[in-house]
Amino acid sequence: MLGALISLATSAGAQADATLDKIQQRHVLTVGVVLSGGPFGSIDPGTQKPRGLNVDLAQELGRQLGAEVQLVPVLPANRVQFLQQGKVDLLIANMEWTAERGEILGFVPTPFYRVGGTAALLKDSKISRWEDLKGQPVCTSQGSSYIKPLTELGVEIKAFKSSSESLLALRGNNCVAAVHDATLINPLIADNAEWQGYRALSPELNPAPSVIWTRPGERDTQARLDPIVKELHRSGWLIDAQARNRITPASPALVELQKQFQANGA
Repeated sequence: MLGALISLATSAGAQADATLDKIQQRHVLTVGVVLSGGPFGSIDPGTQKPRGLNVDLAQELGRQLGAEVQLVPVLPANRVQFLQQGKVDLLIANMEWTAERGEILGFVPTPFYRVGGTAALLKDSKISRWEDLKGQPVCTSQGSSYIKPLTELGVEIKAFKSSSESLLALRGNNCVAAVHDATLINPLIADNAEWQGYRALSPELNPAPSVIWTRPGERDTQARLDPIVKELHRSGWLIDAQARNRITPASPALVELQKQFQANGA
């Protein structure tokens, strides 16, 4: 799946775009990021500054493009609109690749991560399989890629504007589970005393590649960024960023991609 994205992204004919020219002319890169919590994007309580792997990646892209990075907070419910309306140049916003999204947006061919979903449940919940959620109220975020597989399981979806609202609804007993990226749920349960009464459901639901999103047809931007992402894999930068942001469990996809690009000399 990871390698197949390269051919998908480059299958259409080349088309010039103005985004890369604008970035280079103004020396500013605007990136939409989700900062609602977790190791991919949150607000540092001490400094009140954004932090997380997606934040680090945005800053590194800006550094390599010679541009100042302006981070624009987005939510799952509005992130696509922010990109489509030109409010941001790129999205690095907890939005994994799906065929449906790939039809309406452009993306950098090489994924930078792979993420699957898990459910936060009370420890004494009788739910042991995803199938056990059938007919049960389940909280998640609006626009989440997990809505489709959950609907196919027959759950009662309760979608909120952000993951924090969804998790708050779970703690208020408005649903039996809250489904979000495993990289958000697992550290929360492992490290936060307020979540000691909860556990995570496995295996991961609908694991998918994480990509940098652009507007459709922005081939120049994609072509400029793709070798940067490949080099971040080859050099181990993304593996280091994962460790620096305490992302657990560690993604085997990063090791897989590092070996691939080291072998290819990327």
